[in-house]
Amino acid sequence: MDIADLSERILKGERRALARAITLVESGRADHRAQARELIEGLRGQGREALRVGLSGTPGVGKSTFIEAFGMMLTAQGLKVAVLAVDPSSARSGGSILGDKTRMERLSRDPGAFIRPSPSQSHLGGVARRTREAIDLCEAAGFDVILIETVGVGQSETVVAEMSDLFLLLLAPAGGDELQGVKRGIMETADIILVNKADGELKSTATRTCADYAGALRLLRKRPQDPEGYPKALTVSAVEEHGLDRAWDEMTALAEWRRETGHFAGRRAEQARFWFEAEVREGLLARLRREPVKGAMAALAQQVEAGEISAAVAAEDLLETYLGESAPA
Repeated sequence: MDIADLSERILKGERRALARAITLVESGRADHRAQARELIEGLRGQGREALRVGLSGTPGVGKSTFIEAFGMMLTAQGLKVAVLAVDPSSARSGGSILGDKTRMERLSRDPGAFIRPSPSQSHLGGVARRTREAIDLCEAAGFDVILIETVGVGQSETVVAEMSDLFLLLLAPAGGDELQGVKRGIMETADIILVNKADGELKSTATRTCADYAGALRLLRKRPQDPEGYPKALTVSAVEEHGLDRAWDEMTALAEWRRETGHFAGRRAEQARFWFEAEVREGLLARLRREPVKGAMAALAQQVEAGEISAAVAAEDLLETYLGESAPA
């Protein structure tokens, strides 16, 4: 593969080249990983910056419907939108189950949009390990907004927050029961909460639910990266495309404030460090899965199962043998 040619085509905004590059960075083959690193490094420093927006939500809340309506609104304003939608993986084939392009038919045909469904492959929180690299590629390709959708609410919001500039939590109209079911950690992570399906018979319910969340947000400690009034809760209707423009105005206002105050650049620097450390951890785990470490680990596991040695001692012996030093106490 000619990496220099692929890089040049990505910078020109060619969709096929971008899709091919994302396939490359998602590959686990050693030669592909080396090519992916060369590609990513070659594209660094181009000065292109997109607004990265993470999106999570409870099952059935209408994330795909929202993303399609929201994306169509942005492309109508002349913005280029990339959607990185992480689907659940098939346990049998490892492939994507839901297929977001079939769930976002209108947006997939929009020339100003690019949709890339990626199987989560059992990675933490349903976020593909290489989603971060796909974000870098989309930025290099000249996209203005990158939407990162996760499988659902759980640990995913923590991972998505480490690769996005803004984090949205999409919720459905409900009473206090759903408010009780949402973890405080998610509430603290969210920059904006959007109560979807604020239409028809659910409109008044959505308004009450939004007020409940707004009250809950006021009880949380104010974060230094937020101006007055944030985080906040808003109502939207993806079906009727109501409230989307206001939501976008609030997002851009928050992003601009963070740029002016230095929080935007500071946050990206923190994220770079986070992913460096994550790569180190993943690399160490990968080495443990190789021979001869894998064989030694299996042999020690059998001794642990048989009660011949404790798990702690076995782990320390393995690490001392292959890392050359004792494990920390």
